[in-house]
Amino acid sequence: MANTPGAKKAVRKIERRTEVNKARRSRVRTYLRKFEEAVTAGDAGAAKDAFIEAQSELMRAVSKGVVHKNTGSRKVSRLAAQLKKLAAA
Repeated sequence: MANTPGAKKAVRKIERRTEVNKARRSRVRTYLRKFEEAVTAGDAGAAKDAFIEAQSELMRAVSKGVVHKNTGSRKVSRLAAQLKKLAAA
């Protein structure tokens, strides 16, 4: 248990930051799900729009420190590969 005033303040800050990060992570997952749904439906136009939004959200999460840079890049790369495969089909 936190005893010093500084430790108590740190706990409060961590709780607030955790809530913000949860919201950001949830937002990223929502955009990824929208992209997956568009790919599953086979709609290349909707998938392209969803890809742009998902990529933007992922990179925003990276810049905010919610997702590691390499993780964000890997996910974007895999999304782009799926989009390319869908467009070729």
